[in-house]
Amino acid sequence: MALPNKNVFNLYESLKYNFLFNNDINSIHILLNLYDLEENIRNIFPKYVSIRNLRKSINRALRKRRGSQLIALNLSNLVHEEINRLELFLYLEGYKTGYMNTRIVNDLERLTLKYYPIEYLYNNKYLFHFETSNNEVLELKKTINSDLNKEEKRYKRLYNLMYKYTYTAIKPKVFSLNKYLDKQMAMDLDLYDINIKEDVPLLTKDDLNEIYIELFKIILKNGFKLYKNAYWYGLNDRVLKRYR
Repeated sequence: MALPNKNVFNLYESLKYNFLFNNDINSIHILLNLYDLEENIRNIFPKYVSIRNLRKSINRALRKRRGSQLIALNLSNLVHEEINRLELFLYLEGYKTGYMNTRIVNDLERLTLKYYPIEYLYNNKYLFHFETSNNEVLELKKTINSDLNKEEKRYKRLYNLMYKYTYTAIKPKVFSLNKYLDKQMAMDLDLYDINIKEDVPLLTKDDLNEIYIELFKIILKNGFKLYKNAYWYGLNDRVLKRYR
């Protein structure tokens, strides 16, 4: 017997929470199977963008401090698993939401049939996933992104999720950064002459708060971008799915 809708929703939310906050990888696979997306999601994986930008942004935020590169290196090593997990979650959420949006899938399918014969759709893995030249497709994508921005501004669903996760899972690590700087300096002193190695002063509470705010900005910016890209991939895959 099928579960009532409320129970299904609670099950989905529990699986999401266990993956995101408890690092339970099995939960995300169960969720994908329930969404019937496990096979589709194997084709495309998120590009983890936050860590690539993290060191540069922290260096810039602490540019007046001695040892900013060491601080940025330790911070990125410390939080990369949590950020990657959040980005994977946002990617899957965006993909699923796009994949399930029948109205926009229909719009994209009508546009697709203007440019591709049906036999093309039977044999290709990608559609407009990475399109950069077709103005009509780009205009549709722009409209979709604008609608997603308006929806987020109204409901702040993604913002609240990223805020809660960053505050719960990442902030404590940021505020423990001095402990890891101590370890790093001790290791470096073992490897190099003590007179060569420049001392790195420990971070104040204000420094740590500044780093945390900068990190949260990076997570927000890249999280929204990742979600919208995944939403677009989900739409495209749903169109292709109709011809297989």
